[in-house]
Amino acid sequence: MAKNLALKNNDHEHALHVEKAAENVSNGLDKVIHERMRLGIVSALAANEKLSFTELKNLLNTTDGNISVHARKLEEAGYVTCEKSFKGRMPLTEYAITTDGRAALKRYLDHMEALISAMKRRDY
Repeated sequence: MAKNLALKNNDHEHALHVEKAAENVSNGLDKVIHERMRLGIVSALAANEKLSFTELKNLLNTTDGNISVHARKLEEAGYVTCEKSFKGRMPLTEYAITTDGRAALKRYLDHMEALISAMKRRDY
């Protein structure tokens, strides 16, 4: 019975450790980039010089409103630029990632890689 109690205590300590680690990870994440659609946008822009509104919408399989809202958040954070022009008579909106956006994406990816590496080292 003492052995079972020790196992329960270890399970409890492990759960507290995991909870604390999750809290630290959550607090350290860039909340602007961490949202799924915004991560998709900055990732797509990091892989391309620029993308049009329509290209982003199609690539991420989402709606006009979704792209607009999330791109605006990224623009407000200084992570992307938005350039509006015309192609013939048609309006054209193009997005590009900024230097700050590329640095923020790198920090985010480094953070996630460190988390993955730490979790792989844990002996479960």
